[in-house]
Amino acid sequence: MLRSQMSENPPSRRRVLLKLSGEVFGGGAVGVDPATVRGIAEQIAAVRDKVEVAVVVGGGNFFRGAELSAAGMDRARADYIGMLGTVMNALALQDFLEQSGQPTRVQTAIGMAQVAEPYIPLRAIRHMEKGRVVVFGAGAGMPYFSTDTVCAQRALEVGAQMVLMGKSGVDGVYTADPRKDPTAEKLDRLTYTEALRRDIRVMDQTAMTMCNDNGLDMRVFGMEGEGDVTRALLGEEIGTLVTP
Repeated sequence: MLRSQMSENPPSRRRVLLKLSGEVFGGGAVGVDPATVRGIAEQIAAVRDKVEVAVVVGGGNFFRGAELSAAGMDRARADYIGMLGTVMNALALQDFLEQSGQPTRVQTAIGMAQVAEPYIPLRAIRHMEKGRVVVFGAGAGMPYFSTDTVCAQRALEVGAQMVLMGKSGVDGVYTADPRKDPTAEKLDRLTYTEALRRDIRVMDQTAMTMCNDNGLDMRVFGMEGEGDVTRALLGEEIGTLVTP
């Protein structure tokens, strides 16, 4: 398994991987909303010396490869454009983290040495052991892979103990979209098998299967609550816990 290959020795502190969608960075609009990203950075910086943090960022506030493809663009090229959007978000998050006093490194799956390190799992682990946040950009570096799948893969490869999925507009996992279905019920706990069987879209199926097969827990929580990012990083029981 990926976890056994890269993390024979468990981390001395809690180590988590935080997944942030591109929509979070844009505050619901195209581009980066500085106030929103600064707030997220400050909440991550608040766990300095307590939690080892890696972050996978999406790029939907700039481009979505699947949507560009549907509009007639070559799918592989569209996905590469989407990957570049994730790098822009990664660099923005790095800047606000550094301003908050939190040393940060960006690693990308596509080589761009002037702005980021290449993705090297053992180096990422070492950064976290030294108290640095590591932000992963450019997805998997290959088309047809969602950032959800990348999130699961990176978490396993760097030995994260849990995946944290920050969501906009919802505070956990529901039986249906609560913004469309008033009868939707929030679930405090769920298994990956149940999610797959009931077609509850926690993350894409490949990512859920990867987490399930490797015994990796995930907590889904809302981004809007005051201090919710910090609470999730510290291990508080907010949102929905998804387990194998």
